[in-house]
Amino acid sequence: MEKALLSNERNKFHKALFPKLQHIRPGKWHILKLGNQSQIKTSDFAQYEHLAYLNDLTKTNAQLAAVLGNDYMVAPDVIVYRELYEDDELNHLLPIVDKDSAQKADLRAANGGKPILHASISAKWTMRSDRAQNSRTEALNLIRNRKGNLPHIVVVTGEPAPSRLASLALGTGDIDCLYHFALYELMEAVHEYGADDAENLLSTLIDGKRLKDISDLPLDLSV
Repeated sequence: MEKALLSNERNKFHKALFPKLQHIRPGKWHILKLGNQSQIKTSDFAQYEHLAYLNDLTKTNAQLAAVLGNDYMVAPDVIVYRELYEDDELNHLLPIVDKDSAQKADLRAANGGKPILHASISAKWTMRSDRAQNSRTEALNLIRNRKGNLPHIVVVTGEPAPSRLASLALGTGDIDCLYHFALYELMEAVHEYGADDAENLLSTLIDGKRLKDISDLPLDLSV
């Protein structure tokens, strides 16, 4: 219930802000709240459409299913994706594409592809060790199974314990960054409590660009 609430609030937040950044990152953007029960999966996007074929194979081949499992199928909490462009839109200012060029470009609707996944946002109300591991697993699956550009992979949380935040934020290679929905308030509370170790850990995460406030996320996704 808490996770669903956080996902819903993050979805509203991005719907309210990200489309207004067209002057920074133009495009036909959509922000959707998903989850495990959603009919939309990562295989509905250009970088991961091959996973639908792989999923069909495992359904009919028990030996293949035993080897591969189904961990490659990811259903993020919130996604940002980009629609494809028609040729007249691409050629609006000057000729860019025609029937003999750009026949494999993912952004071109005439090539018959799927929308492009721009960002995967995992919402975790708290950061128990198992939830941190789930976020890492989702991130690594997105990294390993893609064909094409890697979407932004971020986690949003309200976890108040710096040590638990560090369990996911420290290190690089899986998620882009961890975002806290009340980072400045958390910093103030830790300082007032006088927990030097916790305050130093927060400073390490922030100075190391591994932990940011939720207000930073829309601009980071515009990169």
